[in-house]
Amino acid sequence: MTTVRVATVTELPDVMNVLDGAVLEADAARVRDRIAEAAVLVAVAGDDSQRAPSASQTGGERVLGALVLDGDHIDAVAVRRRRRGQGIGTALVDAAASRTDGPLVARFRAGVRPFYDSLGFAIDPAPDDGAPSEADDRLRGVLR
Repeated sequence: MTTVRVATVTELPDVMNVLDGAVLEADAARVRDRIAEAAVLVAVAGDDSQRAPSASQTGGERVLGALVLDGDHIDAVAVRRRRRGQGIGTALVDAAASRTDGPLVARFRAGVRPFYDSLGFAIDPAPDDGAPSEADDRLRGVLR
């Protein structure tokens, strides 16, 4: 059973491991700040209703996926490679959508478009925000 809940600060190394494994640009200090704001969600294996400490510290529940929110924007979402295709990313996005008052917005690479399509995001080319991008194939999705 997979449970989605708010991340704890002790899970920062596990969250960063998941994000790094997906080759996402994520700054640890920024993610730590988001955790302090209760804006990072994690998917963990098994029943984790008592918010067990980090698996890397205790051998307990393992973080299978993570989603970092900035208001109504998804900064990053990732699932461990061996656990992809099992509904974990969908559960994370669903939980994020339930936490926002308006539409949920994501900016992402074209290669993951099928994931966002499957969730019902309306997708367009990402507007040029002046920020340097490693790829010109960035898209913007909005879930209403």
